[in-house]
Amino acid sequence: MGAKVLISGASIAGPALAHWLGRYGFEPTVVELAPALRGGGQAVDFRGETHRTVLARMGLLDELRRLGTGGTPMTFVDERGRRLLHLPADFAGGEIEVPRGELAQLLYRHSLPTTEYVFGDSITALEETSSGVRAEFRHGAPRTFDLVIGADGLHSNVRRLAFGPEERYVRHLGYYAATWQLPNHLGLPPGALGLNVPGRLAALGADHRDHARAGAFVLFASPGLRYDRHDTAQQRELVRRAFAGLGWEVPRLLESLREAPELYFDSISRADVPAWSTGRIALLGDAACGATIGGMGTGTAVVAAYVLAGELARAGGDHRTAFTRYENTVRGYAQGCQKGGDRTGPFLAPRTAAGLRVRNALLGRPWVLNRMLELGTKVSTLALPDYPDGPAPR
Repeated sequence: MGAKVLISGASIAGPALAHWLGRYGFEPTVVELAPALRGGGQAVDFRGETHRTVLARMGLLDELRRLGTGGTPMTFVDERGRRLLHLPADFAGGEIEVPRGELAQLLYRHSLPTTEYVFGDSITALEETSSGVRAEFRHGAPRTFDLVIGADGLHSNVRRLAFGPEERYVRHLGYYAATWQLPNHLGLPPGALGLNVPGRLAALGADHRDHARAGAFVLFASPGLRYDRHDTAQQRELVRRAFAGLGWEVPRLLESLREAPELYFDSISRADVPAWSTGRIALLGDAACGATIGGMGTGTAVVAAYVLAGELARAGGDHRTAFTRYENTVRGYAQGCQKGGDRTGPFLAPRTAAGLRVRNALLGRPWVLNRMLELGTKVSTLALPDYPDGPAPR
């Protein structure tokens, strides 16, 4: 039997890591607070040779290309519906853009044969011993694992338990964002059509698979807010307050929020953790080096999962060596990708009318837009190590 690895989080990073660990002969267990895989969410994208190489080695590249949306064009309008700015599909869509929920399902299916998934539970305590980590759970009985990996996002539970409170590591970048599903009452084609006023963006666009459905995306400038991350009623009210009084389709958008089956709501923030591991516990993806939107977090998580699993396999059970090599290999690459998240809020919703006019005027010039598209293709790269194909030593 291989080493037992507990992974917290079943979004993207966790199942990607489980996929590789299972291939190397480890025994991964993924615990997820949600009762099932989360659907919905914004589309996510992959771009550049590093992403393509990892996806190809996972055996997912062709399937993701078939699932691809083709990119999402964006049109910004004012409160009377007049067009202010149009951005083509390849501006933000990368080489491969897929719905986040479909990517999560794909990673789950590929990892399931070698992974135990536990939904509706979470870790409440971690105690490291000389031979393992004893984990206590909200509902399940305590269990002992050889290693524990926090792949549970920007607000990582594992990071809080093993590294310290979130305030040490996560910095608010001045904006909040939310997404939910609703009927396509405007008969929109795929793409994003959004109202832009200073400090706020309210957008919607048809679902790429089911054109009778649409997705809403809102973003607003705000200092840090106090709210319960598990209280969706409170989060719905925060969105309604932020967009109350706006015209265009915003009233109907807010009305749809009452019936939305799922709501994603979070700050736009970034995580910076000085060391990604402590003893037998390590962090992966946004928990270690995340940015909510625009920081290429999905692609970085998939790359980091490949390296972490590969280093664990290559180290033959020496987690200290594996964790050090993993961080040394990935940190610079991840931080380079992460920088994009700092610009997302100010770009999508400039805080002033003057800022909006300047952005629209600049991107309305073809040569400026073409230059930005060119820069978008120059993404960070990482010289990916080759790892063994067979099971890791016990």
